[in-house]
Amino acid sequence: MKKPLLNHECKLYLTLLCVAFFVTASYTTGTVTAAPPAKDAGSAVVEKRRIVLVRSGKLASDFPGRRRAVINYPVIKGLQNPVALKKVRSMLRIEKIFDTSIAEYKEDAWLTSFDYKVNYNKNYILDLTFTQDGVGAYPDTHTKHFALNLKSGEVIKARDVFKTSALETLRKMIDAKLQAEIKSIIADGQNNSSVSIEDKAHLVDTFKDVRFELANLNEFSIGERGITFLYDAGFPHVIQALEPEGQYFLDYKTIASYIKSNSVLAVFSK
Repeated sequence: MKKPLLNHECKLYLTLLCVAFFVTASYTTGTVTAAPPAKDAGSAVVEKRRIVLVRSGKLASDFPGRRRAVINYPVIKGLQNPVALKKVRSMLRIEKIFDTSIAEYKEDAWLTSFDYKVNYNKNYILDLTFTQDGVGAYPDTHTKHFALNLKSGEVIKARDVFKTSALETLRKMIDAKLQAEIKSIIADGQNNSSVSIEDKAHLVDTFKDVRFELANLNEFSIGERGITFLYDAGFPHVIQALEPEGQYFLDYKTIASYIKSNSVLAVFSK
């Protein structure tokens, strides 16, 4: 017959049993919540976090329709390179996107929503577009784009991925698209009976300095099929309706020979 445990033996047994249970429970929880994969797959883990700003006091009283604002922002995980991860996280902090902190958003009634979209997340490239919507004298929307190299944590610039000898060729290709769009906008305005004769006369002058420069090549979005170069003409709100769309797409087949063989875009030039 099995010998019964003594009192101190019982206490020791129960203590060890509790410790074993605690360790097992901790391990299980850690396994469930651990998002980053053990193997670097060339992409980041992007977790969406949500903040609801609730304004109070005089601000809420003066703007009752704008008591709340919703902020969705990304938390980046899953990169094996800790230096790159730190750089990416620092760059994508809320206050660095539109140069406004959460506290500042709460202390002002302008913001209604803040969100982001992941355009591409493969091949060590993370491409995101941030959007903030707000209301002041009129409704307004601002966008900010990031194309990031997940190996280095740096913003991808044109000279990083395109051959130096090809930059002017690319500029001319994109400017041709921009000028074609401007020509169409002017023609539409001239043929629009609701546009005054005076405004029609100013249409050409409005666009006389609008052109795609070499410096504009640094603003582009990376996608599965090609690159979309981004351009902001910076028109004031009163003539914003005339502003070019500012998105000019070139597929990888067209630009393959311009891509550097040692860049993160090299995978698209094969």
